[in-house]
Amino acid sequence: MTSTQLRIAVLVPCYNEEAAVATVVADFRKALPSAEIYVYDNNSRDRTAAVAREAGAIVRSERRQGKGHVVRRMFADIEADVYVLVDGDATYDAPSAPRMIDRLLDDHLDMVVGLRVDQVQAAYRLGHRTGNRMLTGFLSSTFGYAFKDILSGYRVFSRRFVKSFPVLSDGFEIETELAVYALELSLPVAEVETPYYARPEGSFSKLNTWRDGFRILGTMLKLYRSERPLRFFTVIGILLALASIILAIPIVITFIETGLVPRLPTAVLSMGLMIMALLSASSGLVLDTVTRGRREMKMLAYLSQPALKRDAG
Repeated sequence: MTSTQLRIAVLVPCYNEEAAVATVVADFRKALPSAEIYVYDNNSRDRTAAVAREAGAIVRSERRQGKGHVVRRMFADIEADVYVLVDGDATYDAPSAPRMIDRLLDDHLDMVVGLRVDQVQAAYRLGHRTGNRMLTGFLSSTFGYAFKDILSGYRVFSRRFVKSFPVLSDGFEIETELAVYALELSLPVAEVETPYYARPEGSFSKLNTWRDGFRILGTMLKLYRSERPLRFFTVIGILLALASIILAIPIVITFIETGLVPRLPTAVLSMGLMIMALLSASSGLVLDTVTRGRREMKMLAYLSQPALKRDAG
């Protein structure tokens, strides 16, 4: 099976992208002539759906607001061998798609991320570059290094990745969840540098630097708690145990010197904190066993999907 014989689906989640969506559809139609282009409208208040339909895309809708909801619907509904996920804001380079697909097929990968190389200063909004680096660094230190740009909205997936990935996020945290899923199961992934452009005139970003940045960070912490429970709860247990010991030291010294416990409430608090520390560590041990079982189930779901093969002819 060659790349021209593959069923390729271009997935374009859109919210108020009337000014850019026609360009996105036209560019990907030119770059991937055999692909089917799906535009999912997410309650747009402008003519996004009409413009995309006029441009030749297959237009569908998702009523639950948020990019995560749209991606969940796309992954569930659309059948293909290779999936190209791209934002509908015309900031990503469509001619890079064939190169990303070739990398996916040649190296037998499950996800290829478009590593954004901005072409103009206005491509990144103020604070986004720094925020992306901070979040990428946090992810790398927590789950392992594999990506330089975890928030890129330009990705190519194998079918087995798409059909085994349990989408849980609602909004822009979906990119983080995709990265963590790949790292957690040690899936073969790569990054390919792609040009990144400024939005066209009349198109506006829906990403709020602080609000969505904190939501993404919160998603990372929740994923860390669920995927690394032993470390998470052990750290909490150590902090509680240290607080307990600090409170107990003067009480123990006084008891040794006088045989009395004059600060009984503090002694009770210290004992309570130590009990909580032990409970936290115990919870981490139990949840770590549960997480290993969940990880095995995810891997079995992943392996149940046939691997994508590219024949020499």
